[in-house]
Amino acid sequence: MVVPSTPLDGLDSSQAEMMEELVLSLDSDDNVIDSSSKFTTHHGEGILHRAFSVLIFDSKGRLLVQQRSSDKITFPAVWANSCCSHPLDIDGENGDPIEGVKEAARRKLNQELGIPRTITNDWKFHHIGRFEYKCRWDSDWVEHEIDHVLIVEADCEVDFNRNEIQSVDWLDNDSLIQMMERKGRWKSQLIAPWFEAIFHNFLGSGKFSIDGIISNTNSEIIRCGNLSIQHPANSASNVLAALSQHREVVEDIIHENLSKIQQKRLRGAMSHLFTGGGKRLRAIMPRLVGEAVGNGHQGHYTLGACIEIIHNFTLVHDDIMDQDPIRRGLDAVHVAYDDPTAINAGDAMLALGFEMLADSSHIHDSQLRHVVSAIGQMVRHVAEGQQEDFEFEERDSVTEGEYISMIAGKTSAMFETSAETGAILAGADSDTVANMANWGLNLGLCFQIMDDYIDMTSDTETLGKPAGSDIVQGKRTLIAIHALESGADLPTFHKLFGTESTDDSELAEAVQELNNNGSIQYALDRAMEHHRIAHGCLDQLEQTPAVDLLRDMTDFQLVRIN
Repeated sequence: MVVPSTPLDGLDSSQAEMMEELVLSLDSDDNVIDSSSKFTTHHGEGILHRAFSVLIFDSKGRLLVQQRSSDKITFPAVWANSCCSHPLDIDGENGDPIEGVKEAARRKLNQELGIPRTITNDWKFHHIGRFEYKCRWDSDWVEHEIDHVLIVEADCEVDFNRNEIQSVDWLDNDSLIQMMERKGRWKSQLIAPWFEAIFHNFLGSGKFSIDGIISNTNSEIIRCGNLSIQHPANSASNVLAALSQHREVVEDIIHENLSKIQQKRLRGAMSHLFTGGGKRLRAIMPRLVGEAVGNGHQGHYTLGACIEIIHNFTLVHDDIMDQDPIRRGLDAVHVAYDDPTAINAGDAMLALGFEMLADSSHIHDSQLRHVVSAIGQMVRHVAEGQQEDFEFEERDSVTEGEYISMIAGKTSAMFETSAETGAILAGADSDTVANMANWGLNLGLCFQIMDDYIDMTSDTETLGKPAGSDIVQGKRTLIAIHALESGADLPTFHKLFGTESTDDSELAEAVQELNNNGSIQYALDRAMEHHRIAHGCLDQLEQTPAVDLLRDMTDFQLVRIN
């Protein structure tokens, strides 16, 4: 017998289970007429039901906001107010409307944010009004609510439930306005439509005092009608367009300099990986940084080409050390040629990179020493990171701090140096140079941790290998480290870790164990933390279209497949 599929198939089991809860169905005047499951009220055309939204302001006047978990069935990963949910058809929540939403708020504040009832029982919830709206997420799911808005003034600590929430922040007035105007780090974020309705109808579009809001309550239902979620500009498209614009110039400089190599076989080995294409992200980053902090010029292209050639030198040697046969869909250089030629080609590429800098008429002598020093340190850090990675394979345990230190060298150093030297050539002051180096470092950390995350969460067709292949390879990724340190019972993960098993069904079980254990979510949380720090670095710059492009590049790390 074939069991028919349902709209909940394949969705998070905890979230799917909550779809069975009974919420309060309403008439248009907020009178309860029935109770229906969350599934029924949110699926298809939906049913009008009661909801609440809590706004928690601390003593500094900052509002607590949350980013909903990507596991949520409706409106996943959107940013919203402190807490929002539904009163249920249970004692204490299905009686008086205002007291019911307050009781429901206490329940959800504990379940979502980890704020216990021993604290919220003493809070004064101010009911400031209600509004009706309807908003569709997709063809399956919809919200149609009369939403009761509650304000609380309290200083509190949160320990949020990662199945419900993936990030929180406290925003002052100016930051809240930035958020709603999609400026700065909010440029590419999804904002909950009901939160926008609260902002415009109850918070005076951001120019407000909390006392003024509380004293100006509204007993009428504000009819907001049909709302829509505003999807941000496509960061990936913006970045790819910028890369396309600059790539040809960098490619020409790379091939012009590779043509200096007179020995034919050596030149072929040095050029081999460049025939496999690539986004040239690191190569173009110096120019984009230069444009964002001052002056982008021809020297940035030479610098980028230098870093790209040196990057490929590290790949050639990595493939020899790891005996990896494939790189960018091509035979690795040591396979296409031989080990001695590949080693020689890598050495020549490193030398050529520095020669290009010294020969450039667009890089001032006053800047050259600083740039050469930064790139030399980059190569050293990459080598140190690579050595640490080797040694991790022989160790019984690796700490999270050691892993972050390793990827800061092996992966992030090139992002850091591309940004740092791009700022140097643009003539930026020392504080700006340091700030951009910090941006690049956190961009690179986000990049690598997202690689770990993508390996666990993408499908086989997208990855070109089974999801979770890092497990059977025994890679000490952040996810594996979290799992190994947790002490949790993960039988299939422990059985497969480092075994080179080809049993895809067991591998899928191991990935599910890591998901249930929170190890996969933990890696995403850490990636998001470095993403937030990177945007904070960009906040320190004058906001221009060139800076917006760096923001797109920062967000690109969250959606790209390396």
